[in-house]
Amino acid sequence: MAFELPELPYAYDALQPYMSRETLEYHHDKHHQAYVTNGNKLLKDSGLEGKSLEEIVKASFGKNQGLFNNAAQHFNHTHFWKWMKKDGGGKKLPGKLLKAIDSDLGGYDKFREDFLAAGAAQFGSGWAWLAVKNGKLEISKTPNGENPLVHGATPILGVDVWEHSYYIDYRNARPKYLEAFVDHLINWDYVLELFEKA
Repeated sequence: MAFELPELPYAYDALQPYMSRETLEYHHDKHHQAYVTNGNKLLKDSGLEGKSLEEIVKASFGKNQGLFNNAAQHFNHTHFWKWMKKDGGGKKLPGKLLKAIDSDLGGYDKFREDFLAAGAAQFGSGWAWLAVKNGKLEISKTPNGENPLVHGATPILGVDVWEHSYYIDYRNARPKYLEAFVDHLINWDYVLELFEKA
């Protein structure tokens, strides 16, 4: 299954002032496009051509590093665009999700603190995650393109902490970017959709 760059689900300037048009143009049109282009080249003759993106990510992990890097980043970014929306974030969570966060993670404020800490503490490039594992929510962080899929979990929310995700807007202030993401950008309806499927 060839990788294709998805269109952004909103205008390039929709997430301002928290994420600029320039960041989205570079991040989506250049960085994500590169993962798609390189992923398709590496997919050829890999034996995984007919598989779904999730299957390719899992099957290439630890075996075909080049393909894994690009396929995993394609998976991560395809969801990342949908994990954000204009006027998102904050405590406006669907009840079902809030209940799970209360029972599994000690409430919204504790979730926010731990999720921000995971993103800030990821050394170098990577991601911070909210995932479902064994029926419970958990927060984690991964290096580079790695994601919870390869650790037996289903990601329902992720934030990109590669510098290309925030450097134009926040320079080296990664914690400020993470706060803007959690407080103003998260698309909780999409998180709920993935939570219900998981």
